[in-house]
This record gives sequence, C-alpha cells and structure tokens, in this order.
Amino acid sequence: MRLNKSLFRGSRAGKTLGLAIIATSLASTTAHSADEFVRMVSGPSGGSWYPLGAKIMQVMEEEIDGITTSNTSGGGISNILAVNDGDAEIGFSYAHTAANGMNGTGKFSKPQKNVQHLATLYGSMFQVAVREDSPIKSFEDMQGANISPGKAKWTGTAFAEAILNAYDISFDSIRENGGTVHHVSYTESVALMKDGHIDAFMAATNMPQASFIELQQSPGIRFIGINDPKKHRQILDDNPGFVPGVMPKGVYESVTEDINTLGITVNIVVSADLSEDLVYNMCKSLWANHAKFVEVKGVWSRVKQEDALKGVAIPVHPGAQKCYDELGVSG
Repeated sequence: MRLNKSLFRGSRAGKTLGLAIIATSLASTTAHSADEFVRMVSGPSGGSWYPLGAKIMQVMEEEIDGITTSNTSGGGISNILAVNDGDAEIGFSYAHTAANGMNGTGKFSKPQKNVQHLATLYGSMFQVAVREDSPIKSFEDMQGANISPGKAKWTGTAFAEAILNAYDISFDSIRENGGTVHHVSYTESVALMKDGHIDAFMAATNMPQASFIELQQSPGIRFIGINDPKKHRQILDDNPGFVPGVMPKGVYESVTEDINTLGITVNIVVSADLSEDLVYNMCKSLWANHAKFVEVKGVWSRVKQEDALKGVAIPVHPGAQKCYDELGVSG
C-alpha cells in the first residue's frame, strides 16, 4: 500500500491519522501473510525418521499454501507428548505407543487425547548388537553390562525395558550390578561402542540401519536375538502392539542365520487442533510424493497407501479420513 505523505503534513491531526492508517495497513498485511507453522518431531540423527521428516516437511511447505514447516529430532514417546501438548503439529511414532498415549498407559502418566492418526507406514524391528569379541551371548548376560538403549522417552528404550524385564533385568538392577545405562542418541551410541565404553547398543528401527552398518565395519558386531520361545511369547503377551519379527539372514554381514526378535509398526500422528482442510492437504501430499521419500530412505518403499489405516488404535483425524475416503483406503 502506497500512501501520499503530503496528505498528512502540516497538522497534528493529519500526522495522527496517517500513523493510524499505516498501522492498520501493516497489521492487515501481517495478518494476511502470516503462515501457519507446522512443526514435525521426527527421530534421531543416524536413523530414518529425521531425514524423512525433513523431506516430508519440505514437500508439504512447497505444495500447501499458507504453511511454514520445521523438523526436529525426537522419539516415539516424546513425539506423542509434543503433539499432545502443542509443541509440535505432526510427528513420527508407533501404533502401540500412540495407543498407550491415548489411554494413558505404559510410559504415559495421563491420556494424550489431542493426538490423532494420519498414516500407518512400515514395521520396525528391535535390534541389539554387541561387539564381535563380547562375552555377551544372550540377554541373560546383560546383568551388570554397559548398555545404550536410547533416550529416556524413545519407544526403543521402552522396548528394551520390556525385553530385559522378561529376563528379570531392569535398568536399576544393571546399575546396582556395576553396569551403566547410557540414554543417548544413535550417533553417540556408535561412538561409545567404537571407544569400548558400551557392551550393547539397542534400537527399534528399520533394517538394515546406518548405525549398525557402521558398527559392522568397525569394530565389528554380533546381534542378540530372543531365542527362548517362552520368553518370546511372554513379551508379546505382556506388551500389546508388539509383533513377532525376524532379522533375516544376510540383512547385515554378520547375520548368517535368521534371528528371532520383535517388531512394531511406525505411524505418523497429527494434532487434533489442525483444521480438516490442512490435514486433508497434508495427507494428499504425503501419498502423492511417495517416490520422493523413497529417494531419501529406501525403507519408504515398504510404505503402501492401501495400508495407511492398518492397525489404527487411535481416532483418525477427520481431514485424513476425508483423504482416505477419496483414495478408497479402508482399515
């Protein structure tokens, strides 16, 4: 808006009027041009979620008018808390973690009712590696070990606790027996294992995963599985949402035969406060750009549009439901 400054010269009233018009014009322009901020909480550096989250946010900002986006690191549990509390609008998590959040169970002290489903993605496997020369052969040998199971509010950390509990081991008992529990990122875990400061690195993530590939090269690692069928069944029974899983022969260089483990399903959640139109457009963008996300991480090739509502245990956002109704996707 251009103003004729001469109209406001020569009188206090004119100057006051001019300032008022300018202020109104600026306020109107600011309100009109302000974008809605869509903040993604994804995963740790070294994992798949962080680069995928960055690309998803980039694509959505390019394609959806009126939004500005960001991507920050996070974890399955902390991301549910962030979206529920209004510290983020969208986040990666796991189907069973989202269900626990909705119900206020597991690691959640109260229900997280402001979180809704956007998309089911792919399965992740719980993976446990020890140094190639480690005396640790099974979970029973980890009492008193130095372990790195992930940060405190990551789903992989809760996964590690659940499995260790089946062997009557807790983080506290590990410390009481002279071991340590490092709540650090994947990148830091890799450094700790290379330096000989941890015995076991644990993560719930896709296979193969970059951090484990790096450790496979140096210092060399072996993977620990859940070989006792009774323990395997017990963990599944005690943790609804966990599913049987296998590390297939050859997925890493040192995996010379199939290893029994457990899995979980990755999903994306959004804030219930987001408008139906915005989430509808986010959903459309997510599925229209499948090939772009595969280029970032090959694991996205396992993401199928027809599975987008599989295993949903929380309400689907109305905008996402509208999108899936149009796409012909059902649960």
